[in-house]
Amino acid sequence: MNPASYRLAASCADYRRLARQRLPRFLFDYIDGGANDEQTLRANCQDFQHLNLRQRVLRDVADVDTRCELLGQAASMPLALAPLGMAGLYARRGEVQAARAAAAAGVPFSLSTVGICSLAEVHAANAQKCWFQLYMLRDREAVLGLLQQARRNGCDTLLFTVDLPVAGIRRRDIRNGMLDASWRCRLAKAMQLAQRPGWLLDVGIRGKPHHFGNLSDRVADPSDLHAFRAWLDAQFDPRVSWDDIRWLRAQWPGRLVLKGIMEPDDALRALDCDVDGIVVSNHGGRQLDGVASTIQQLPAVAATLGGQLPILLDGGIRSGVDLLRALALGARGVLIGRPWAWAWALAAGGEAAVVRLLASLQAELATAMALCGVNRLEQIDASLLER
Repeated sequence: MNPASYRLAASCADYRRLARQRLPRFLFDYIDGGANDEQTLRANCQDFQHLNLRQRVLRDVADVDTRCELLGQAASMPLALAPLGMAGLYARRGEVQAARAAAAAGVPFSLSTVGICSLAEVHAANAQKCWFQLYMLRDREAVLGLLQQARRNGCDTLLFTVDLPVAGIRRRDIRNGMLDASWRCRLAKAMQLAQRPGWLLDVGIRGKPHHFGNLSDRVADPSDLHAFRAWLDAQFDPRVSWDDIRWLRAQWPGRLVLKGIMEPDDALRALDCDVDGIVVSNHGGRQLDGVASTIQQLPAVAATLGGQLPILLDGGIRSGVDLLRALALGARGVLIGRPWAWAWALAAGGEAAVVRLLASLQAELATAMALCGVNRLEQIDASLLER
């Protein structure tokens, strides 16, 4: 890959275009796609465009500051990198590169349960503490083992995903044979790999091993990604309930944040479980198609909680302007992941491209704040939006 190719990228859409040129089609579609007809995937982004900002002038904005504290961690802006499954397939040891980029930019990084790189590998390569995202597995001993790994590697914030009792139906993955281990589908994917020699050499060969590092001791052959995914799919537990949240709260001494809250009544139940925050998220439109966008649900959730819990928003953030819109509607900060955001930058240019993306988002946020007439994050509220 031309190392300068991402240096002219001016938007998340530019990184997406570069990622599409770089990745095999089945992998691009995996991180680009959503559930069913992808209505929610599109709505997550489109609904931001209906929120008009109010331009305020002559307000003395010579001292704009985007710094904040996000779930107890100092940050250069109210943004964190969301957990992304299999990021180590987008770039060589992708989770390590992304964690370094986040540290360089001064924002938190979240490692997925199903990351290619393990907690230990990410921790060894990066001095900054990372957040850890957890799925509830049928094997509770495996869950306890993951919690121990997280504590051992310095994690003090746990993002528990609550919107995946079963996996959503993602038609792009079906069409690309992602769930089919037959020789025909393997051959089709091999042909796609041959069309991306740069990725094949850099990531496919030099980026090994390709297995879920945090779970590699749970299957007989961790190098067989199809067998690994089959085991993992069977481990997702549809019986998970609020009782499990209380159990998890008793097991985890650090911050516990529930990711996947969309309804005000669920936000209140989360408050009753003594969690430390919630993420308004619909899994990037990859689970229930037809559910509302996250920015549409945010105001009702924020009004119901009335400031009793920190709220992060995940889904649809494509710019620093979108970040400002989310803050105006009650979010304490946002997560960016896929589609559009750091997944594309990572695929386009690795660590350096993610650093560049984050710098762009911070500059866009600061510019939008100045043009709206505010210097500090605490000055951002719904009065900045037209009604």
